[in-house]
Amino acid sequence: MLELLAIAAFAGLLIYAACSDVARLIIPNWVSIAMLAAFPVFALAAGMPLAEFGLHLAFGAGALVVGYFLFAGNIIGGGDAKLFAAATVWTGFVAFIPFLFGTVLAGGILALALLAARQFVAQTETNPPFVNRLLTGQSGIPYGVAIMAGGLMAIPSIPFLSTSLTIP
Repeated sequence: MLELLAIAAFAGLLIYAACSDVARLIIPNWVSIAMLAAFPVFALAAGMPLAEFGLHLAFGAGALVVGYFLFAGNIIGGGDAKLFAAATVWTGFVAFIPFLFGTVLAGGILALALLAARQFVAQTETNPPFVNRLLTGQSGIPYGVAIMAGGLMAIPSIPFLSTSLTIP
């Protein structure tokens, strides 16, 4: 039961971040903070050893440092960097490759879809404002959507979450 609550918290925060990113191209700081704050509650309650817990935090800190440099290079947004790092704390090293693969794959598909839409879909007054904003060439790509997809795809690989996903 605890694993299902953890999955709901992790997935729910990722989904909220993606929706916020699509709607406003902003991922609120509280989402990444809540994801980071929820991790120790669920990980330690699931019996994660303290050494492994520390490694998860260190791995997330490393992801934040890499994200900072990507942000400084104007490659990704600050909210994307913080969300990616917070999700990396949950995945740890074990589930990082599925998380990274899912994020990169979804990000590529999202970028291609937006590029195509910007070429072939007209901005109209009947479109919701966020759609017209996404269709402008000056707006970025809501990469929170790709991070959400990668995080959701990685859930079965996260050891302390996947115990409830096995079928007896």
